[in-house]
Amino acid sequence: MGESHVEDLFAKGVHALENDHIYLALSCFEQAAYQEKTPLKCSYLAYCLAKVRSQYPDAISLCKEAVEGDPDNPLHYLHLGRIYTMAGQRSKALSILRQGLKCEDNSSLLRELTLLGERKHPVFKSLDRSHPLNKILGLALNRLGFR
Repeated sequence: MGESHVEDLFAKGVHALENDHIYLALSCFEQAAYQEKTPLKCSYLAYCLAKVRSQYPDAISLCKEAVEGDPDNPLHYLHLGRIYTMAGQRSKALSILRQGLKCEDNSSLLRELTLLGERKHPVFKSLDRSHPLNKILGLALNRLGFR
């Protein structure tokens, strides 16, 4: 199989992912990465693995590999941030997305950061965030418009 076939598979996978055909995209990325492993193919494959099969540890390590192979591509940071979000690791997702913004101002990264949002500081910093006083006063102050 030639290089053009691999690129066709990859392009078909990207198109399928853009049109929410995630299973088709996963299949295309698996085949393309098996034939020619590049950081971009690994990044897309990792995102699809997390989205379809919930294989978060494998997806995270594969996407980290893509980031190490091509640290200037913000798409890898976006995929890794989304994988962390799916895995329930919100703070790591925020950190990775911010790291991606350092290499390039990307609208997708900004949108993802906005969707995740940042938590406000607790009302009483000496108490735990989950303490009832912090919860109740935080909600009350937010509703009154003071936070």
